[in-house]
Amino acid sequence: MNISIHHAFLPHTGAEAALGFYRDTLGFEVRNDIGYEDLRWITVGPVGQPGTSIVLHPPAADPGITDDERRTILELIAKGAYTAITLASDDLDGLFDRLQAAGADVVQEPIDQPYGVRDCAFHDPAGNLIRINQLS
Repeated sequence: MNISIHHAFLPHTGAEAALGFYRDTLGFEVRNDIGYEDLRWITVGPVGQPGTSIVLHPPAADPGITDDERRTILELIAKGAYTAITLASDDLDGLFDRLQAAGADVVQEPIDQPYGVRDCAFHDPAGNLIRINQLS
């Protein structure tokens, strides 16, 4: 039996800013871009890896969520405390330089962690924490 990760979900607070980060800066391809009323769901993923995608979704779009709950969720996203994802690159330093030059919000410069991983971290335009590990 094989099990793989097909989709991961991250909220976005601005579809165009999310596209600028994931498509234009990270170089992911857009696989789907669906609008409904004033909401957008955008599916992106690394080129050459069609089985793995990130769905960028409007936060707290569920009609059962109260205004107070929606505000809390948006506050947590903005602080980088709502959700996170870890990516990996065979050129961590080069990717860090590209993200930094594009104006991405740097959380941590590349560092060798005591647990054996070299990584860095950014916030995407919504505030989601994006960690990037160096592939061995």
